[in-house]
Amino acid sequence: MRALVAVDGARDAYADQLRDEGVDVVAVVSADTPALAAADAAFGHEGDTFFRALREVDVLLLRTRRSTLTEAVVALCDRGGVRIVALVGEEDDERIAESFGLLTTIPLSGGPPAVADLVPAYDASPASTPPRSRDAPHTIVVWGPHGAPGRSTIAIELAVELARGDRRVGLIDADSHAPSLAPALGLADEGPGFAAACRQAAHGTLDARELTRISLPLERTGVDVLPGINRPSRWPELAETRVEATLAACRAWVDHTVVDVAAPLEQDEEIMSDLDAPRRNGATLAALRTADLVVAVAAADPIGIARYLRGHTELRAIVGATPILTIANRLRPGALGIDARGQVRRTLDRFGGVVDVRFLPADGRSTDAALLAARPIALAAPRSPLVAGIRRFVGEAVLPPRTSVPETASRLRRSRRRLRSVGATS
Repeated sequence: MRALVAVDGARDAYADQLRDEGVDVVAVVSADTPALAAADAAFGHEGDTFFRALREVDVLLLRTRRSTLTEAVVALCDRGGVRIVALVGEEDDERIAESFGLLTTIPLSGGPPAVADLVPAYDASPASTPPRSRDAPHTIVVWGPHGAPGRSTIAIELAVELARGDRRVGLIDADSHAPSLAPALGLADEGPGFAAACRQAAHGTLDARELTRISLPLERTGVDVLPGINRPSRWPELAETRVEATLAACRAWVDHTVVDVAAPLEQDEEIMSDLDAPRRNGATLAALRTADLVVAVAAADPIGIARYLRGHTELRAIVGATPILTIANRLRPGALGIDARGQVRRTLDRFGGVVDVRFLPADGRSTDAALLAARPIALAAPRSPLVAGIRRFVGEAVLPPRTSVPETASRLRRSRRRLRSVGATS
C-alpha cells in the first residue's frame, strides 16, 4: 500500500512509525495542503510534493476536520483513483467524514498500528485499473414496482459511484415502457443507443469497440450510457434474445454494467397466440435472468411497500438464486410516523421474508437540482445525503472492501511490535 500522509504536528515521526508498520509512505504534507491544492492555493515545495505524490499513491491518510476535508479534495482524489482514509479525533470529525461518504475512519488515538491494521492492503504494482474481485457483480439490474419508486435515479447514482476508482461502467436503459435516462442526463435520444446494440447483437457484429462507438460518455465520470428507445412503439426491437446477447457482449466492454428496467414482470404466455413473438416485457425478463445482482427499489411509504411485496414474489421466481438487495428509497417519517425504519423492516420481514433492507433518505432539494441541471446528483449536489447513502450501499453491499490483511504482513507487524516491546523492557 502506497500512502500519502497529510497530518499535523510531528509529521516525519508519524510517517516513520507508519513505515515501521509496513506502510509505504511516499510523501508527507500538512493536513491543510490537500484542501489548498484542490483550491489552487498550494504554492511552493509543499504543493509540488502533494501533486507529485498524488499520481503515485493508493491512499490519502488525511487528518480530517471541516477545513481539511472538502468537496474539492474528494473530487481531486476521485479523479486520480486515490482513496481517502479519514484520521479522526473528536466525534464531530467522524460526522464530517461520514457526510462525505468515506468508508474508512481511523481514530488518531490508535496511532500508526491502527492505520496498518484497519486499512486494506493494496497491490503496489502499477495497474491501469484496480483489481476487481472474482465475486464482484458485473451485470447489476435495477428493478422496482409500479409507482416511480426511484429506479432510474438509483441506477444513475449507482453507475457513477461504481465508476469511482477508474472502473469503467456501462449504464443501459432497457425500459421498454417509459425510458428516462437520456432526458434525465441531458443526452440525445435520437442516437443509436441500446436498440442499435440489440440489432447488432442479433447479427453477431457487436463487440467492445462497437459498444464504445455507439455509447454516450457521461461527462468525466467514467460512465458510458446506452440510451433507451425514444418511442414506445419501438419496443419489439428489444427482443429477449437480443438483450441477452447485448449484455453478454458488455462483459468484455466494461467492468460493471448497470441496467435500468421497467416495472412489469408479466410473461403474457396465456394471452399470446404465438409464443415466439416478441414480448413487451422481454427486455426486463432477459436482463433479470442474466443479472449477477438485482437491486430492488421500493418507495418507503405504505403504498410503495405494498406494491413491492406484491412484485417481490414474481421477481424471486424469475431470478432464481441471483442475490437481491432491497433498497427502501425516500425514507421520511411523515409518511410512516414514529420509527419509520423499524416499520419498513418489520413489514418486509413479516410479509415478504426480506430481512436485509438498505435505506436512502428523501432529498428532494438535491434531486430537483440534478433534474434542473440534467446531471447525476453526485455531480449536481455532491454533498447530498442521498449520494452518501449510495456510496455506503456500494461499499458495504455491492463491492465490500477487503478487510483481511495478508498473513505474512500481519506476522511481520506482530514480530516488529514484539521486538519493540522487548527493547523497551531491556
